[in-house]
Amino acid sequence: MPHASETEGAIETRGLEPVPHDERTGHVRELFPTWVAANISVLLLTMGAGLIVFNGLNIWQVLVVGITAPVLSYGIVGLISLAGKRGGSPGMALSRAVFGQRGNLFPGSLIWVARWGWETINAVTGAYAVLTVLDLLFGIKSNTALIVITLLFFVAATFLVSGLGINALRVCSKWSTYLFGAFSVLVLVHLVANTDWSAVLDKPAGSTSMLIAGIGTIAAGGISWVPSGPDFTRYLPHTASNRAVVASTVGGAGIVVLPMVLMGAVMAVATPDLASAQDPVSFIGELLPAWISVPYLLIALIGMLLINSMSMYSAGFTAQTLGIKVPRAWAVSVNAVISLVFGFLLMVVATSFIGSFISFLTLLAVAFSAWIGVFGVDMLRRRTYDGEALMDTTRTSAYWYRGGFAWQAMSAWALALVVGLLFTKVDWFAGPLASSFIGENGLGWGVTIVVAALLYAVLPRTAAERAPEPTHEPAPEPATVSI
Repeated sequence: MPHASETEGAIETRGLEPVPHDERTGHVRELFPTWVAANISVLLLTMGAGLIVFNGLNIWQVLVVGITAPVLSYGIVGLISLAGKRGGSPGMALSRAVFGQRGNLFPGSLIWVARWGWETINAVTGAYAVLTVLDLLFGIKSNTALIVITLLFFVAATFLVSGLGINALRVCSKWSTYLFGAFSVLVLVHLVANTDWSAVLDKPAGSTSMLIAGIGTIAAGGISWVPSGPDFTRYLPHTASNRAVVASTVGGAGIVVLPMVLMGAVMAVATPDLASAQDPVSFIGELLPAWISVPYLLIALIGMLLINSMSMYSAGFTAQTLGIKVPRAWAVSVNAVISLVFGFLLMVVATSFIGSFISFLTLLAVAFSAWIGVFGVDMLRRRTYDGEALMDTTRTSAYWYRGGFAWQAMSAWALALVVGLLFTKVDWFAGPLASSFIGENGLGWGVTIVVAALLYAVLPRTAAERAPEPTHEPAPEPATVSI
């Protein structure tokens, strides 16, 4: 992960303000463990199992899903991340240049609220991991009081790491990548030696529509990281390779997503119940010997803590763009409290964890996709950002536009969001077009991106919306793959 300058120390104090060029000392290669850490979640095992049980795919189709989904979703993450090195600011701060100082409050608010759900899901999964380890080691069974304690432990640890900032995230990501990789190899070896491969390989293929829907489901997790991408590239120098940024992002995610999804699919052939279990973690203790499952769960717990820390790190910036005038580290505390409350409700009240999770992912992807389409087209139109204008929230800002709104961007975003919801179906909501080919194949988020991009591209731009750029033009961006 690109690191903060030495002047930041152990705790990062920089908020929305752009990183000065002389402090952008990060390295593209550090993005690889960042996106590895962002995917160290046992939920990928459950989702891989779901591809077998619910989608009816065979192992070869799951392989296609495991390759295509991270390339598609994290390819978008990598491309949008390039805005971070161009502007040196977090993604939702750069978004002010697109939507206007006031207009940005609308997509910003939606993305901030969506992060509550993501952080809640991760907090619950982390708490389940702690409960499973306690059961395996000491025979301690779950109860309401223990659920509260484990949630408090997980959320507090998340708040600590995300509050420290980018340097702490970088160090944790690096070591969790090494440890998780080593124990994942052990799990793979165990599965290879103890799996009935004839049952795995003889499973008939599922339909093409279910294959496409599976790609959409797995890709939705990556889509949720797109607005956060610039947050982790803002310390990169302007001369960093564009291709290397995208390659490191896709490679870091893919090296985790593919084997995890495949392992979940293989496990589901022998134990199909794991795809619908209320507790998405305890099955690991049942399928693996304790000498593998306990350290594997502990390392996965660190990974899930990092995922939540990264999400809260970005959420702190988003909260600041909404006008919450507190330091980034304290802005994180709002999301920490929310994930604690919602996590308790999900663990104690909800009847189906995986159903709630898939419904959330589906809506999350649509909510973020409208922003992606507009922001992506804007990136094609500009190469630099005015740092002073980004931080100036008054009428004097170059990004004030008309009344604080860039109406073309706002219109494209809002209409695309509505269109995407028309094709969306979850447990408790179904749009009127959800039974169409697009809806049945879970492509509502893809339609949302396309509609947002096309509308924003064809809507006329007024003179007020052509904001002036900085007078100093950085050197042209290289496209080499070297890192």
